[in-house]
Formats: sequence, structure tokens, C-alpha cells
Amino acid sequence: MAGLGLVLHPTRDVTEVVGIIERWATRHHKSLFVRTEDKHRVPAGVEPVPENEVAVRADALISIGGDGTMLGALRSAIRDPKPVLGVHLGRLGFLVEIEPPALPEALSRLLSKDFTIESHACLACDVCGDDVVAFNDIALVRRPGSGFVTATLAVDGQQYGYYRADAVVVSTPTGSTAYSYAAGGPLISPAADAVVVTPSAPMAGISRSVVLSGGEKIRLELEPHSSAVVVEMDGLVFRDAANEGAVDISYRRDAGLVVRFDPLRYQERNQLKMSLLDLPFLPEQLKALLPEELQNPNENEFPPRC
Repeated sequence: MAGLGLVLHPTRDVTEVVGIIERWATRHHKSLFVRTEDKHRVPAGVEPVPENEVAVRADALISIGGDGTMLGALRSAIRDPKPVLGVHLGRLGFLVEIEPPALPEALSRLLSKDFTIESHACLACDVCGDDVVAFNDIALVRRPGSGFVTATLAVDGQQYGYYRADAVVVSTPTGSTAYSYAAGGPLISPAADAVVVTPSAPMAGISRSVVLSGGEKIRLELEPHSSAVVVEMDGLVFRDAANEGAVDISYRRDAGLVVRFDPLRYQERNQLKMSLLDLPFLPEQLKALLPEELQNPNENEFPPRC
């Protein structure tokens, strides 16, 4: 392993974590790369390069942040997937595995190839002629106060039905725990090759989630009387105020590679987080349910307040 690419959370303070990585890299004579726009956030020993070269020049990527940062790291390596190690600086985090104190050991295991790879699929999308990829989901969302998203669904060229809803969310198995889940969609096993289409607050048309195979081609086309919609990709606005057009979606296997050190423990932790999301309590109320020896006022791992 010659070098590591750093993908930083856009706003959080990453100084401590980057310092740990730089000291480790110096001891092991490894290069570090970061996009030029972030050079003021890292020590001088980290080489700034154009954004599209970080994943190209690195043997692996270190995502420092939460799930959004992790998704960005996966998208940045879509043309030549590299292993991505997630370091947790977010609030909840379903994709990231490593906490900052465990980082030195994790980096050494990464160097010695003592890890497993978790393969992630993505959605390859043609949005009115523009190509984008999404590892969680792509969504057509109504602009507030502008009516409803009205769109038809076609599967492998065959008309399936229509939606009239606040949003229509198309997600991967990984993304099934995100926007689709919040809209009432099912949890899909990460081992499944499947795509789930879920309407949010449907008013008419298809009112339940539709689960499709990874081999089926999906097309969502706006109806002439639809409100203007926002197209979101992994929670980021890709196109604002679209009034017409279509989104063609294909499922692409093995598009992203995530580093896992303890897959079983990781899955158990995520099951706990999912159960906590379904409890209607504030974080301090959840803490009160724990035995006294497990209550730690200095560390809050519970979901943030809505």
C-alpha cells in the first residue's frame, strides 16, 4: 500500500483524526492525499491533489465523518473502486465502523490486509441525459407548496402504475435503512440484489413499496401536471425545480468496497441503532433506561433529536 486518500466531512473539525493518520503514515512511510479544496484543513505533510485524482492515486480511502461522507468517498471511486475505511465523526452512522481511538490499530490492519471487503451496489441513473450514481437512493421530491410529485413507473419498458405523493424514493439494500425506511419502506438484506421503490405520503396511485430485482430497469417519468420536483442523490440536490423529464435507473453490483474488521459486531451495532430509532424517546430518556454502570454523560451515541 503506497498511499491513502482522505475524504473529510465538509464542516466538522477533523484535526485530531487527521493528526492520528498523519503520524501513522509518517512512521510507515506512506503518502496521504486530500483534495486541493481541503488543504487548509490538513497538515503540510498531506499532499493536495485535484478532487478527481484522490481516489486514482490512493490504494484506499479514509472517510472521516458520518454516512454522508462515506457515501461521497464511495462515489468518488466509482470508476475504479478502492477499499473505503469509515472513521466515525457523525451522530448515528450506519456505514462507518471505526471510532477515532481505534484508528491506529485499524490502519495497521489495513496495511497488513487483515480485513474483509463488504461489496456495495449502486444505482446508475440517467437523469434527463445526465449520468449520476447513488449508493443509498435517488428521490424525486416535491418543492414545498408546489403540489405533488406525479410520475409513472415503468419496469423493463412495461407500464406499472403511477405515483402522486410528496416524494418517490428508489433505494439500494443499503439505502433501505435511510429515506425509504423513513417513508415506511421495508428493510432489505444487504445480501439481496434488489431495488425498492417507496412513495412518501402518497395521495393516489401506488401507495406501497415495490421491491424489484437488481436486473430490472426502472423508469420514472414526470406527468405533465406534476409539480416541479427536486431530484436528490444520496440526500444531495442534483437538480432543482424539474418540471418534465424522466429518470432511468439500473442496479450496478460491486460498485463500492467498504472495509470491515468485525462484520458480526458491526451488524449487531446497527440492529441496536435501528431499534433505537423506533423508540419515541429523547436521548436523555433512553440513557435513563440503561443500568447505571453503562450511563456515560460524556459520550452520547444515541440518535440526535429530530
